[in-house]
Amino acid sequence: MSTSQVDSTDFAGIVTWKDDAVTQTIIEAGDLQHLFDALDRRGYQLLGPRLRDGAIIYDEIDSVSDLPVGWTDEQDGGTYRVKRRDDTAFFGYTVGPQSWKKYLHPPVVRLWHATRGEEGVTVHDDTPSPTKRAFIGVRACELSAIAIQDRVFMGEAYVDSQYAARRAGTFIVAVNCGKAGATCFCASMGTGPKAGKGFDISLTEVLHADRHYFVVEAGSQEGTDVLDEVPSSHASPEEVGRAEHVVADTAMQMGRTLQTEGLKALLYANAESPQWQKIAERCLTCGNCTMVCPTCFCTTVEDVSDLAGQEAERVRKWDSCFTMDFSYIHGGSVRVSPKSRYRQWMTHKLASWQDQFGTLGCVGCGRCITWCPVGIDITEEAAKMREG
Repeated sequence: MSTSQVDSTDFAGIVTWKDDAVTQTIIEAGDLQHLFDALDRRGYQLLGPRLRDGAIIYDEIDSVSDLPVGWTDEQDGGTYRVKRRDDTAFFGYTVGPQSWKKYLHPPVVRLWHATRGEEGVTVHDDTPSPTKRAFIGVRACELSAIAIQDRVFMGEAYVDSQYAARRAGTFIVAVNCGKAGATCFCASMGTGPKAGKGFDISLTEVLHADRHYFVVEAGSQEGTDVLDEVPSSHASPEEVGRAEHVVADTAMQMGRTLQTEGLKALLYANAESPQWQKIAERCLTCGNCTMVCPTCFCTTVEDVSDLAGQEAERVRKWDSCFTMDFSYIHGGSVRVSPKSRYRQWMTHKLASWQDQFGTLGCVGCGRCITWCPVGIDITEEAAKMREG
């Protein structure tokens, strides 16, 4: 079984990763299509980055020509735009508005539906069958986010069968970052910019002089089998060194930092800090930060029936702790103010998540900063709490 996959017959298992040393090989840029073809022959649906509507998003792809070749992105608080690079890098961007969560934990899911017939009501379970899908271009921070959601949805006694079914058929091609954005802080979180585990294949893109190639590692047996079908050569020490330099240089480019030592205790001790009200004066409670976050998992459930009373269904949809109704119980909402809702989100992400799941709920991708309309910066707010 691939290291990035879950046995579809045992949804209760926690994903384990292979950390064994692997041989590094070289795939020339002109041969990358062979990797796509090898995955296609094995029945995988290819999903990866492509340029659409002024953003680099994740969608179905068929060939390397669908990738955002020669494009990059510029990000800052409340700012995102794409622009041309001066080279032909396939993965020369950071992360866009979407995460792989949309495939593993989709925005809208029908959990079950029921029909009324002559013999009574029949309930149909809508848990999907595992589908073979290959994620192309998964960044290190996103691998960590997937591992976090694995823990949330499959790590305890209660397993989400919807998530587990989608996770079981997933093949992951990771890409080590060659560029850090102004809102990135994965180095502070220990989640990047190099993928250490959780992938079937990892690529480091190198553009050196007139040459364009990838240093490749296999992280699972299936990854090794796929690479056997792709033209490659053994990586020399010089080629490996250039790839390591790419990643090291990216780690030095981080646009943000977050000091994590003592962070949980800091937030718990500052539940009544006046800084929360200062944030609330800017926060629109729009929920953008939770929608783009690769680890947020809040949902709501709706029951719908037809007018004739012959069919009914239960649908699960993404929700946000920034909405008034999310904390509604009999008599009203628990968190009625923007102050209380932002405090809930940030404290959960950086403190109480550790009590629940044993890890931080943030991977340092910076999406919540980029896609906040007013540019609220979680790293800046944490630093102000520490100063105060």
